[in-house]
Amino acid sequence: MSPQTFYDFQPNDKTGKPFPLAPLRGKVVLIVNTASRCSFTPQLDELEELNQKIEAKYPNRFQILAFPCNQFGNQDPGSNEEIQTFCRVNYGVKFPVLAKVEVNGPNTAPLWKWMKEQQPGIFGLTRIKWNFEKFLISADGRVVGRWWSMVKPRSLEEMIVKEIENGGIES
Repeated sequence: MSPQTFYDFQPNDKTGKPFPLAPLRGKVVLIVNTASRCSFTPQLDELEELNQKIEAKYPNRFQILAFPCNQFGNQDPGSNEEIQTFCRVNYGVKFPVLAKVEVNGPNTAPLWKWMKEQQPGIFGLTRIKWNFEKFLISADGRVVGRWWSMVKPRSLEEMIVKEIENGGIES
């Protein structure tokens, strides 16, 4: 049976083991395709700031998940271990950086295929255009937002907080 909701997916973690999304039920989740050698890589700093700021105000009600991708300009060629170290050492990233994925093409990761179908981009196009595209998942597992690379993570705070206050559950 193919996944029907956000919580049915189990992408791989940094070690290649399943990372079930079901435990995130009730949290608002921001998903980002990242790259270590991209002009947008400094957004990792903003993502971590956003993560800490929202976590301080709404403990256990928000989660960021990063999915490294090497499909755009070969900007994340490293191993999962190298990517983890890069994100932690250079940007202080504490949120999960999962295994490298493909977000377009015949080998698109199932979660990304589902998110793109749920929330097409401009003109109904589903293709991810570049690194650091973002999807917002509501506390009940719906895709409620999608933004292209140029949108800074900091600018999403108000929408994330609104989603938390409207649907997040205390844990």
